[in-house]
Amino acid sequence: MTDQHGELDSALERVIDAARRHLSAVRAADGRIDDDDVWQAYVELNNASHAYDERLLDAFGEVTPWDVEAIDPDEADARFGGATENVEATDPYPRVISVRQRRDYRVPSVSALMRVAEVARRDSTPEDDEPAPVEGVGEAVLELLQSGDGSLGALDIPELEPLDGVVMVSEVGTPVDLESFEDDDAVGPFQPAADDRLIGRLDEHPFLELDDEHDHVH
Repeated sequence: MTDQHGELDSALERVIDAARRHLSAVRAADGRIDDDDVWQAYVELNNASHAYDERLLDAFGEVTPWDVEAIDPDEADARFGGATENVEATDPYPRVISVRQRRDYRVPSVSALMRVAEVARRDSTPEDDEPAPVEGVGEAVLELLQSGDGSLGALDIPELEPLDGVVMVSEVGTPVDLESFEDDDAVGPFQPAADDRLIGRLDEHPFLELDDEHDHVH
C-alpha cells in the first residue's frame, strides 16, 4: 500500500507541475489563438489528470471531478493541426485576394434617417460632451457605419431601402496602400490594376415583398 501511496503522490505532483506549465504557456501566448505551446501543455495537463484519476480509482475507488480521456500526444497535432513547423509553402498562387463591394440605397425619408443617425451619434458621444449635429444624408450613413460594426449590415434599417448591389472578387498582385491616396479620392482605392484578375462577380438584388411575390403567382 505504501508504494501505491507513493505512486499516487507522484501522479498528483505531475498534475501540479503540468498545471503550472499550462498556465505559463497561456500567459506567454497572451491570448494568441492556436498557440502550439499552449496546446502541448494542455495535452500534458489532460494526460496527467487522467493518470491521477485512474490511480485514485485503483487505490481507493474514488474519482476526481475531471472527466477527461487520455490524448495520444503523437496523434494530437495531426488531429488538431498543432504541428505546423518546418512545413514548406507549396501554394502556387501567393497572391492577394481583393473583395470590392457596392450597395445602393434609396432614402424614403431624409428626416427619419437623420434622426436615427443623431441618436447613434448621441449614444457614442461621452455624456459630458455635446454631440455635433449630423449634417447631410451622406454623413448620416457614415455615422451609422461608424457606430455599428463597420459593415454594410449596419445599414439594414427601415430608414434605408436597399437597391441593387455587386460584389467582385479579384486576385491582385499588390495589396492596397491607403497612404498613397488622398482622403477625398473616391476612385483610386477601388481602381483595378492592369495585372488584377477578376475571379467572379456576385449581383445582389433586394428581396421582393411577399405581397409582390404573391401578385406574380398565377
